[in-house]
Amino acid sequence: MPETPQKILVAVAWPYASGPRHLGHVAGPGVPSDIFARYHRLKGNDVLMVSGTDEHGTPVMVSADREGVTPRELADRNNALILDDYVRLGMSYDCFTRTTTSNHYAVVQDMFRTLYEQGFLIEQTTLGAIAPATGRTLPDRYIEGTCPICGYGEARGDQCDNCGNQLDPVDLIDPRSIVDGSTPEFRETTHLFLDLPAFRERLVEWIEAQTHWRPNVRNFALNLAREVKPRAMTRDIDWGVPVPVEGYPEDTKRIYVWFDAVIGYLSAAVEWAHNVGRPEAWREWWQSPDARSFYFMGKDNIVFHAVIWPSMLMGYGDALQLPYNVVSSEYLTMSGSKASTSRGHAIWVKDFLDRYEPDALRYYLTAAGPETQDSDFTWEEFVRRTNDELLANWGNLVNRTLVNAHRNFGAVPEPGPLTEGDQTLLGAVERAFDTVGEHIENARFRAALADVMATSALANQYISDQAPWALVKTDRDRAATVLYVALRAVDSLKTLFTPFLPFSSQVLHELLGHEGWIAGPLERRSVEEDDGSTHEILTGDYTSWVGSWAPSELPPGQTLLDPRPLFRKLDAEAVLASELS
Repeated sequence: MPETPQKILVAVAWPYASGPRHLGHVAGPGVPSDIFARYHRLKGNDVLMVSGTDEHGTPVMVSADREGVTPRELADRNNALILDDYVRLGMSYDCFTRTTTSNHYAVVQDMFRTLYEQGFLIEQTTLGAIAPATGRTLPDRYIEGTCPICGYGEARGDQCDNCGNQLDPVDLIDPRSIVDGSTPEFRETTHLFLDLPAFRERLVEWIEAQTHWRPNVRNFALNLAREVKPRAMTRDIDWGVPVPVEGYPEDTKRIYVWFDAVIGYLSAAVEWAHNVGRPEAWREWWQSPDARSFYFMGKDNIVFHAVIWPSMLMGYGDALQLPYNVVSSEYLTMSGSKASTSRGHAIWVKDFLDRYEPDALRYYLTAAGPETQDSDFTWEEFVRRTNDELLANWGNLVNRTLVNAHRNFGAVPEPGPLTEGDQTLLGAVERAFDTVGEHIENARFRAALADVMATSALANQYISDQAPWALVKTDRDRAATVLYVALRAVDSLKTLFTPFLPFSSQVLHELLGHEGWIAGPLERRSVEEDDGSTHEILTGDYTSWVGSWAPSELPPGQTLLDPRPLFRKLDAEAVLASELS
């Protein structure tokens, strides 16, 4: 009997709408989450992949102030830019939305109100930062200083990007405003704090049981959970979700952006269900004990996804499932420094895709990205991996197999009896579906891709040994068999590569004479909310896509289209001259 499809929630970190995306953003939560979603769709599972632009809080306010526009104007512009980047990169979301929707506001306020009524949001007085020149509240991320824990000199007022620890502005050594460099004044203010210590025991027990998590994530989360303290969930700002509690005026206080943002995974699922005309369908991913949720983010967000968000879910009640896996990556650096939008140290996704193929970028970020340790992007390494690995191995196998089959037969040839060598290759390709699939399911994307490339190398060696271009002159029947075996291997490898390289896999799907989409186009759609407002989402009709996670059954006689190269060879000197000038 076929397996019952599993409900798989792919929850991807919400990118700030404070600027366009750089390679660091898509190296961690971006491309790996899409590989994971595409694999599970091919596997036949019911995938719900959600995210959106995070449009509240200080990152957007900082950027808006610098540009002299309102936060909403900046969010609108950057939401459109990020949608463009994600379409071009092939991010197959079911619902990529935004945090400024009325649906999101309603879901966030419901959770906030429930936690307050359950006694998990407690009022405390703390010190808030004030800009001396204006007397205005200075939000946490407007403040930088030296981290009191690790000594990093550019820690932010809410978190140290170096050690990942949560901070308050008053904790910083030598705090300074990033607006004008002045030293902030600290005055008493009242906020609602999430009572994290109330969840400490249950949190620690839960995290200890997650033995399938990446060790760095589990160990870091355990250390954080054992030392939790109440965390402010409101801010003295005027841009964000209003606090649904009496005494917290909308013009001066809003919900903390990170409380707001993690609830986006739930609100986006609710929105998706509404958009597809099944308003209660989100419950299948959030309330079923058989469903599994996978959260993808960078290591600086572990605390929110492994400690704060689970605490919020626990406090809300037992109705919603806790994360099954928190898939955190390390940092992609540029010349040894962490990529940063706010500091302008980045290679922008748009600029990259204007010049290079999306699959070449997806390949590099998987093969050499920061899966379990920081990795440094260099143009030299990008060129080398594109030319010497992607093109020389997989691209070469496809090109010479299709060129020889098309030139000599015009269609998939009828094979004769298969030799032991023929069967050995087909058996190796068939076994790769299990090994590669296991790697992907355990978030080992680099190992999965390496296995596919190794299988491609086996097929390359097979066709080199058999030399059908010479064999066709002396033994046409044997040449037909060799090319049939090679084409079947290529067709199966096409499926194995699809999660990683969707654009070239679709091209190859068509060159092999198949119809339909194995990795089709995405859709930008305008949707209307109950209040009459509209916004654009990224989605797709993935149920119509063909293909399955299984070896090829390529039929003899199927017409082959005129072959063309899948990838473009890069001129190393031209790339380096252009990018390093």
